[in-house]
Amino acid sequence: MKVFDYMEKYGHEQIIYFYDKTTGLKGITAIHDTTLGPAIGGTRLFKYENEDDALFDVVRLSRGMTYKCSAAGCNCGGGKTVLLGDPSKVKTESYLRAYGRYVQSLGGRFYTGEDMNFNEFDVDYLMMETNYVNGRADMSGNPSPVTAYGVYWGIKASAKAKWGDDSLAGKVIAVQGLGAVGYALCEYLHQEGAKLIVTDIKKDRVERAVKELGAQAVKCEDIYATKCDIFSPNSVGAILNDQTIPTLKCAVVAGAANNVLLDEKKHGDMLMERGILYAPDYVINAGGVVNVYQEFTPPYNRERTLKIVQQIYDRLLLIFEYSKKHHLNTQLAANKFAEERMQLIGKMRSNFIPNEKHV
Repeated sequence: MKVFDYMEKYGHEQIIYFYDKTTGLKGITAIHDTTLGPAIGGTRLFKYENEDDALFDVVRLSRGMTYKCSAAGCNCGGGKTVLLGDPSKVKTESYLRAYGRYVQSLGGRFYTGEDMNFNEFDVDYLMMETNYVNGRADMSGNPSPVTAYGVYWGIKASAKAKWGDDSLAGKVIAVQGLGAVGYALCEYLHQEGAKLIVTDIKKDRVERAVKELGAQAVKCEDIYATKCDIFSPNSVGAILNDQTIPTLKCAVVAGAANNVLLDEKKHGDMLMERGILYAPDYVINAGGVVNVYQEFTPPYNRERTLKIVQQIYDRLLLIFEYSKKHHLNTQLAANKFAEERMQLIGKMRSNFIPNEKHV
């Protein structure tokens, strides 16, 4: 699909390609919607197979950020940057500062921070060149632990909706992906007495979970067909599709990964038809964006932030109820929830006010 086709399909305002020949920096920024305020979204550094894969990823991720911010009650829109390269080779001070200069050139339409292979110390280099960053080490820091905390509460809400009890003690939870978010999530689940089945492309992460959390390890390709109560995807997107959904042996899907459904309508409906409760990705994993959003209203307070993140529990229960009432799959129900807020705020702010404050 071509760039303008993506923009027309998903409603993007801008998609920007950028390159710095001195450092080899190359990437794509997608700004989806700024109705509620400036676009915010992390920066993902990944060794994509090709540019088309990178474009597909950034388009879906940035749209998800718009819906995530709206559903979480944040006064900002959605954006995302993907950087194309091998994280073990390209990251240098000059590379990161070159990216910071690029972000500064956008003039505040886009605020960025941590995502895959991009941490709070990388953000420190960006801060040498731009003001438009979140997730600073001296403020909210790495959002991954807070994302995990929100997903934990989202899983509890999903259990409540499915079984009438939010206790996870004794529940078998199959976790795909043990990165910064996935592993922190496993720790919360383990503390509550859940039985963990885990997989990750990195062997050392799996070995750590087995040793520290008593988890059972399975091969990456076997995780979908693993018999469990809850399947928790915490890695890449588009993993629930025509091939994987028929193999699932779970009652609930709830995890931190973005854009889990390859097609929101088709694959959301497939899950619903099978009686599998799906926790919409951008609702359950909103803890990270809630965390960095608190930097817009200093001073940053961790305790207050975690209380706000806990609201993911109630928000999911509302969406599950809306889904039942309107006979929609839960992902589409979440979309309606987020779109309604954007429409109402957009209309309310249609009149021009001098020096209007957006965040």
